[in-house]
Amino acid sequence: MAEHNELGKLGEEMAVEFLKKEGYIILETNWTFQKAEIDIIAKKENTLAIVEVKTRSSLDFGLPQDFVKTKKIQLLVKAVDAFVNERDLDFEVRFDIIAIHKEGKSFNIEHLVDAFYHF
Repeated sequence: MAEHNELGKLGEEMAVEFLKKEGYIILETNWTFQKAEIDIIAKKENTLAIVEVKTRSSLDFGLPQDFVKTKKIQLLVKAVDAFVNERDLDFEVRFDIIAIHKEGKSFNIEHLVDAFYHF
């Protein structure tokens, strides 16, 4: 596996653990619909958090969250709509980003709640 893929997988694992510690229940990871993949679908109280995880080895090229583009957001909206409808769920839906970057030998994790809105 390429190094960036391993870093991405590690980032997603760290994000899952972070969310669990924050009281979220993880419903799905790497859930796919057509061309979209949702990294993490988590629930806390009456809110469904759709979480995009961005992991970077450094901030040399910008913040991890800056790499979530409009096309990705549109795919996520379509996918979460399918997820909610397939399961007939009645939750508030929120889109979050967990941005992770390496700092020396450790990682900095930032949870951006309500990071973007429907387009």
